[in-house]
Amino acid sequence: MPTVAIIGRPNVGKSTLFNRLVGQRLALVDDRPGVTRDRREGEANLAGLEFRVIDTAGLEEAEPGSLSDRMRGQTEAAIDEADLVFFLIDARAGVLPADQTFAEEVRRSGKPVLLLANKAEGRSGLDGAYDAFSLGLGDPIPISAEHGEGLGGLIEALVPFFDEEPGAGAERGDKPLRVAIVGRPNAGKSTLVNRLIGSERLLTGPEAGITRDTISVDWRWQDRPVRLFDTAGLRKRARVEDKLEKLSVADALRAIRFAEVVVVLLDATIPFEKQDLSIVDLVESEGRAIVFGLNKWDLVADRPGLLKELQIEAERLLPQVRGAATVPLSGLGGEGLDRLMGAVFSAAEIWSRRVPTARLNAWLSEAVAAHAPPAVSGRRIKIRYMTQVKARPPHFAIFGNQLDALPKAYTRYLVNGLRESFDLPGVPIRLALRTGKNPFEGRRRERE
Repeated sequence: MPTVAIIGRPNVGKSTLFNRLVGQRLALVDDRPGVTRDRREGEANLAGLEFRVIDTAGLEEAEPGSLSDRMRGQTEAAIDEADLVFFLIDARAGVLPADQTFAEEVRRSGKPVLLLANKAEGRSGLDGAYDAFSLGLGDPIPISAEHGEGLGGLIEALVPFFDEEPGAGAERGDKPLRVAIVGRPNAGKSTLVNRLIGSERLLTGPEAGITRDTISVDWRWQDRPVRLFDTAGLRKRARVEDKLEKLSVADALRAIRFAEVVVVLLDATIPFEKQDLSIVDLVESEGRAIVFGLNKWDLVADRPGLLKELQIEAERLLPQVRGAATVPLSGLGGEGLDRLMGAVFSAAEIWSRRVPTARLNAWLSEAVAAHAPPAVSGRRIKIRYMTQVKARPPHFAIFGNQLDALPKAYTRYLVNGLRESFDLPGVPIRLALRTGKNPFEGRRRERE
């Protein structure tokens, strides 16, 4: 099996990642730096990719002959032994001078390197991931070893180093797609889940607010595993006063955060109420793929052209998820269920899509040539480079000068262009602007 060494300065999460890869708590983990001293080895299996992984002590400057120096020797031996190196940084702390020093050391080893920006959960954690481009070790892969986020991107980066593709059963066949059904009270969420699984698993009735707990149900659709989450109805925050209802809402929000695709169930007789729009905003802010289910369609099916009208209305009211599938259905009558699940799996594929950097920059050149960014104080905003830093949802970073002055209208232009050019309908698109530092700024101030 190939050998992978996990290296980096102290307390960046190497042992946590090691435990995640081997599937056991073999390595001690603590907030204090320097817990790991010796090399620890284990066998990892990540989506069918099997390899030997070595956990190492944190790299740091040390006096010759000291304990820290001997620990560093163990780490250097692991690099020599490895076929591939995982170089970890702490995304929340950003790139520190020690990272620069040890990145140069790893580069001199001549071993192939994957740059992992750990602790990148949440938007704040991604900023340090962007800074990691300065290390010159390739595109950073944002991950969270503690929470298991970003492993899909790591798997994609690992595949070229193996003779075989990852086992389809390990990555897709056995892992269920997590789908949350959300909406206002009495939209028919529990009825829909019961009809999908073919069993009266959930309590239903005409009364609003029957569902309190978020209930998960494992199910298979066309031999593909699915985990459905039925959630409590989400009302306006001002109306939620009862403590139990507050807990139910918190449980529903937790289901949204853990879902991959969220079906926003609308009542076709009164669609796109203000609370529906608020729910979509919430799902979009959590970065989940969205499918609209127009429930109770059997009550309005006699109105010709209504579906087209509602699709246009969705585009107007919810431009942030433009192109999301809108599926008419009846949970009570069992109509449109296959169309709904087909749209769910299609949304999951789009949500996980990655665009090659070469294609992105070719598109960026054309987009900027067609519509150049405006000048600021007589200086033209320069957009130089673009890359996709993560999927689930698609997250892109743009590098250039004075990007902090880029108007929101221009970023919307770029986002809409990405959505149309790379077929990304109905998923949130994140765009981060990274402005390079001016090396002469400090000198100018000194002269003044």
